[in-house]
Amino acid sequence: MNNMPPKNELSPEAAPSSDKIKIKLPLLWPYRLLGNILILVLLVFFAAGILVIKSDMVSRQLNSLSDYFYGLTSYLGFTIDDIIVYGRNKTAVEEIYNIVNARRGDNILSLNIRQIKDDLEQLPWVKSATVERSYLPNILKITLRERQISSLWQIHNRLYPVDTEGTVIRADFVPSHPLLLIIGRGAPENLNQLLSVIAGDNEVYPRIRAATFISGRRWNLLLDDIENGITVKLPAEETAAAWQKLLKLNKTQGILKRKLTIIDLRFPNKVLIKPRKAADDTEHLEL
Repeated sequence: MNNMPPKNELSPEAAPSSDKIKIKLPLLWPYRLLGNILILVLLVFFAAGILVIKSDMVSRQLNSLSDYFYGLTSYLGFTIDDIIVYGRNKTAVEEIYNIVNARRGDNILSLNIRQIKDDLEQLPWVKSATVERSYLPNILKITLRERQISSLWQIHNRLYPVDTEGTVIRADFVPSHPLLLIIGRGAPENLNQLLSVIAGDNEVYPRIRAATFISGRRWNLLLDDIENGITVKLPAEETAAAWQKLLKLNKTQGILKRKLTIIDLRFPNKVLIKPRKAADDTEHLEL
């Protein structure tokens, strides 16, 4: 009996292996990513170049059209006949015309009204400005609202005008009438707070010649005379109450009729005064 296996059957030892063979290929995706980024950057630069070229061409074309428009409208009569300024008292005329930078016969439509307004409001004396065109006749109307002076600020041996809002005006100024002199760093910024307390009185307030802001906290008021007046020392807190105390003492006891050098109101329950004849002697005024 033949025990040999059939020819078509293979023994287990002869069966082909089922293991997969792995072949390592080089990593290409980083190079592809860098290539795509490079192409994208080149496209961006190319597009930007085209945009710049087109923008320059558009700008030149717009300028050409603008020149044609202003030339045509000037021919049709839209030229400046006059420039009228209202409300000017302290602002120099030369400063205004330097900002407007226009003459009779220039095209009135070419004026940048908004820019002229903004530039005028940068002048030291100008608080606000209105700029308008009017036609037939063609007039540029400028209305200025100038700052109103309330005091003079003395700092570093110089005097600066201060307006009613406490703004320091950096300009030359010669007062035509006596003004309140304020002294000390921070005085302009704190002046309105002081005035809200003392300016309502019509008897003592007009006698104030100077106000000194002390250590950024409180005020000393000088009455009647800069050299030989009465110094009123106000407290840092409860300023209004101290001022009312002074007004009451003046009405009931005539304190401001005395020959004094100092009235010290910094203490809540007493008032210290120094007579002029003996400045070193201090009196206590009972309340």
